[in-house]
Amino acid sequence: MSHPLLAPVLRVPAEVPEEVRNGFDPSNPDDWFEWFVGVPLRVLLIIGIGAIALALVRRVIRRITEHIAEGTPTLRSKRLQGVADSGVGSVLLRANPLASARRAQRARTVGSVLRSVANILIGATIVLLVLTELGVNIAPFLASAGIAGVALGFGAQSLVKDFLSGTFMLLEDQYGVGDTVDFGEVTGTVEEVALRVTKVRDGNGTLWFVRNGEILRTGNKTQEWGRAVVDVRVAYWADVDAVRAALLAAAEDVGADPVLGTYFLEPPEVTGIESMTAEALQLKVQVKTRAAMQWEVARALRARVRQGLSDARIPLAGAQQVVVLDHSPSVPDDRPDDRPDDGPRAAARDEQAARDRRGAAAAAAVQDRTGGPASPSA
Repeated sequence: MSHPLLAPVLRVPAEVPEEVRNGFDPSNPDDWFEWFVGVPLRVLLIIGIGAIALALVRRVIRRITEHIAEGTPTLRSKRLQGVADSGVGSVLLRANPLASARRAQRARTVGSVLRSVANILIGATIVLLVLTELGVNIAPFLASAGIAGVALGFGAQSLVKDFLSGTFMLLEDQYGVGDTVDFGEVTGTVEEVALRVTKVRDGNGTLWFVRNGEILRTGNKTQEWGRAVVDVRVAYWADVDAVRAALLAAAEDVGADPVLGTYFLEPPEVTGIESMTAEALQLKVQVKTRAAMQWEVARALRARVRQGLSDARIPLAGAQQVVVLDHSPSVPDDRPDDRPDDGPRAAARDEQAARDRRGAAAAAAVQDRTGGPASPSA
């Protein structure tokens, strides 16, 4: 027996009277009404209720994600309403623009994923319920969907892995747009974050597309805070206390800058001797800074350290020149003075003496310039 919904369009044998086809008389309005309030009405109700439910779920997801992105509470009580709307509350909610941008991007991306999941789940449920009302056996569809899901899971493991890794990366806030990251083989600035790939621009301008499932480790150089570090190598015989004082004064001068000083989170620090060789001593000056500001502070520190060491007449390692003087004895002349080649030998001795005098003068000039003794070698 055919389904009542399909009765108006089914062909029946010619000998059966048209007005009694399956108890449906097309000329009778009551039969049409009875037919409409049956399966068609239930199908329309399923589609309508499903559409309304999908719209409500999407609206709730959008509202929550937008409140998270803007940094405002989703459900405000009367007690917190005044604080959130006050000037102090507004400043506190937007105190860190970089963190707000990261939060907004993460919230909107997660919201997009949740809306897509809601579309798939509610849409599939509507389709299955409609097929059930039409008298279609959905058991084969469910079995096929299960088999297809298993096959898709095995065939697209890397794709699923990329999406899962991207989802957890966003939820854990590992990095965001504008961060400088180190993925091992790729180091650069993040330009776009998606569930499957992350776009990173390196220092040479190359845009890298990195699959999220292939990222095994992530070094974020611009999250929360940074540290500007400058290594300074001075001459071995330099006064360590004077060097530390000069470095600290240079760092404090940078901190007094009206712009760069706002990037300092802690007072500058000058460590002791980090390494020592026969030619140099290495010291370190470091400052804790705001996120992504450590490189600008480090450049300013290098320039000010160079000026401070020059003013204090403290040479950097390798600044002094080495002058080699030849003090080897002259070749004895055992031939008589009246030999024909006595003239050239005397000229050679005079030239060697002149070279010795010029070398001594150069050594004295180096000592006066560097403030330390030259290093003569025989």
